[in-house]
Amino acid sequence: MYFVYLIQCGDGTFYAGIAKDVERRFLEHQAGKGARYTRARKVVKVLYAEKYNSVSGALKREAQIKGWRREKKLNLIKFGKPII
Repeated sequence: MYFVYLIQCGDGTFYAGIAKDVERRFLEHQAGKGARYTRARKVVKVLYAEKYNSVSGALKREAQIKGWRREKKLNLIKFGKPII
């Protein structure tokens, strides 16, 4: 089982990633052992997560979300779907 997640960073930006264990991965980001993007910014909290049975499905969804503008990501967080 894999999860696609969105993390809020200290500068107000979002980071999307995939993990088998979102809580563990968030702690890695906090410890500076995550992605280069989150190492440069303090991570605040996990805002959203979706479950996938395959890594390929999770990777496709992660790429899709990373391509979205902020407003679409906010709608995903707020309503569970991008809407726009």
